[in-house]
Amino acid sequence: MDFNVKKLASDAGVFFTRAVQFTGEKFGQVEKTELDAHFENLLSRADSTKNWTEKIFRQTEVLLQPNPSARIEEFLYEKLDRTVPSRPNNGELLGHYMQDAAKDFGPGTPYGSTLIKVGDCERRLGGAQREFLQTSAISFLAPLRNFLEGDWRTISKERRLLENRRLDLDSSKARLKKAKLAESKAAAVPDFQETRPRNYVLSASASASQSKNVCLPCDVIRMCVSLPLSCCPAAFQLWSEEVDKAAHELRVAQTEFDRQAEVTRLLLEGISSTHVNHLRCLHEFVEAQTAYYKQCYLHMQDLQKELGRFPNAFAGNPGLSMASGGSSPQGNATLPQDAASAVETDTLKIEEVQAPATGTRKAKVLYDYDAADTSELSLLADELITVYTVPGMDSDWLVGERGNQKGRVPVTYLELLS
Repeated sequence: MDFNVKKLASDAGVFFTRAVQFTGEKFGQVEKTELDAHFENLLSRADSTKNWTEKIFRQTEVLLQPNPSARIEEFLYEKLDRTVPSRPNNGELLGHYMQDAAKDFGPGTPYGSTLIKVGDCERRLGGAQREFLQTSAISFLAPLRNFLEGDWRTISKERRLLENRRLDLDSSKARLKKAKLAESKAAAVPDFQETRPRNYVLSASASASQSKNVCLPCDVIRMCVSLPLSCCPAAFQLWSEEVDKAAHELRVAQTEFDRQAEVTRLLLEGISSTHVNHLRCLHEFVEAQTAYYKQCYLHMQDLQKELGRFPNAFAGNPGLSMASGGSSPQGNATLPQDAASAVETDTLKIEEVQAPATGTRKAKVLYDYDAADTSELSLLADELITVYTVPGMDSDWLVGERGNQKGRVPVTYLELLS
């Protein structure tokens, strides 16, 4: 293992210097380099983009997959780079159960035949949901995830580097300021070490002359007294070198800070491109939702029309006896008197039916309905028609009139008004 003690010590020193600078900034004891207003706006915009993208991404996941356990499972399979096992969704599972129940109850019975139709519709709805989830995951969730796990991590890394470069720059500025202040003090005020050699020469010379009773020449004394402070510039020279070193470090720190600021600025300006990309993905998500709900509406509309054309399946007449558990009601079953009357009424010509003097009502049509034969009346959603009952007619049907047109209409397609 290559263990570099010098590098470790250097890194520890840089970390300590940054920590001191950061602490001083928090307490307001040192100066801090402020970024320009445009750069601050870019940083604020980037943070806002990240926060809202993360919220939208998480909530879209909940919308598409409400089961948290299933989301965790999909996350684990994705991290392990494995394919998620294909399982039927709730709609497909419900449709499968309905069709299995119809086989048990008898597909020829009204309940069994209806279960088959509804189960088939539920399976188609489940298939449409599966297709919608796959489309949304590819066109909407994947770009958001790529931004959070790719682009944003790169931006965060460069921002941390920029913050470290700024701390180094401010530390260099503070070091240069202290060095210049110490240099000015050293040049203005002499210290003891600078004056000691001159005093020592004078005192030693005086002591020697007194012990030997020898007088020093006046020129020697005058020369020692008149020595300038600049003849001993040790401290001043030391601080001058420190100032030069600090100025060099400041220039290097400023260059690195400017370079890192430019790199970070370019990445932050790329947020605009991210917004454009997310806007396109949002349009695709809305189109996928529109197609999904439209498909569901068409499936349900077809199912309702199909069920509305078989009113006897809803009658549930307890008087209808079954020849056997799985036999069809159109087989050898005996029809009661009410059912026979209804069949006879249905075979009558609708033009012969007259509206009663009392008992007519207005009804609002809820859904479009296409007449199955000439005895029925086609309907348009939201229109108003007049309806009334005919003695012996099945309870799930009414006679409807619209102007000169007349025909049987299913009750399930109407909202009776008072």
